[in-house]
Amino acid sequence: MKHYSNHILAFAAVICIAGGCSSGSGEPAGKLPPATAEPPSAAVETMTLKRGALPQQVKLPAQLAAFEEVSIFPKVNGYVKDVFVDVGSSVHKGQLLMTLEAPELQQATTQARERYARAKLDATISEENYHRMLQASQTPGAVSPMNLASLKAKADADSALCNAENANWQEQEVILGYLKVTAPFDGVIAERNVHPGALVSAESRDSRPMLDLRQIDHLRLQVDIPEGIAAALQNSDTITFYLSAYPGKKMTGHVSRKSQLVNSQFRAERMELDVYNRDGKLAPGMYADVLFDSKGDPDGYAVPRSAVVTSTERKYVIAIRNGTTVRVDVATGNESANQVEITGDLQPGEMIVTKASDDMQEGLAIK
Repeated sequence: MKHYSNHILAFAAVICIAGGCSSGSGEPAGKLPPATAEPPSAAVETMTLKRGALPQQVKLPAQLAAFEEVSIFPKVNGYVKDVFVDVGSSVHKGQLLMTLEAPELQQATTQARERYARAKLDATISEENYHRMLQASQTPGAVSPMNLASLKAKADADSALCNAENANWQEQEVILGYLKVTAPFDGVIAERNVHPGALVSAESRDSRPMLDLRQIDHLRLQVDIPEGIAAALQNSDTITFYLSAYPGKKMTGHVSRKSQLVNSQFRAERMELDVYNRDGKLAPGMYADVLFDSKGDPDGYAVPRSAVVTSTERKYVIAIRNGTTVRVDVATGNESANQVEITGDLQPGEMIVTKASDDMQEGLAIK
């Protein structure tokens, strides 16, 4: 029995020597675990940032509009008497376009004129009486001071009434003048909606206008430009455009007006170009394609498209700082086939990853 126990102990010693004794933590005996874990590292393609704008040719839709246009509504109630123009008629400023008739206005003007004439006569008589009594008052006791003061007050009251009646008459004359409709500027009649005998009302503004007048020898080309590009455009910058009505015909214009307001829905700023239409071949409402060279932001950086990561929450690049990756938010500007212009908290000479992705975490060590 003792001999059998010695064999068991010898077999256990052989197993311990062959397998190596280990601690309760599973580590081989005599070997300590590492103190700290090294951060994961990766080999990636990088580039050095250099300041420089990225020029870009931009193509945007635009539309021609009349430089001035007005819808002509009646100022007073009345009937259309005569219409001297029609759709397509060229008119000049101050030209008579149509006349209305309203007998009640003519009678009101006549009555106002007669009231003014009567008030003027009363004022003249009162003034004459006052001056005669004033002259008579030079004789002591001939005229009482009370009577003289009463005559002076009546003369002043009649004079004030005369002025009021005159103002009323002039007002009626102005209202009567509204029966004659004239052109406020040179242009072309684009719309006519009334004919002789039609009743027109000054109170009804929901109806169509009597006439629509537009200036077409001078047009506005209106284009909405994205805010990132609009900031680099200045007044007098040259812009090329092509009209759909004249394919292949190149036209040029200059930026004349900037709205200085960015549309909150489309993030674009309205700009206008002056287009002169002396030969009359252009018309308001024509569509155009605007082409212009965007100079870009001189403080920006041109990087490959693959360097910019766009997620649902942010747009960023992955910079390498102190040997590890850092996500830096950026804004994009001009774009080309392979590059995009970025701006953000970046400095010239910094390294960024050229093929970035949302899977690349921050704090990754770069070889």
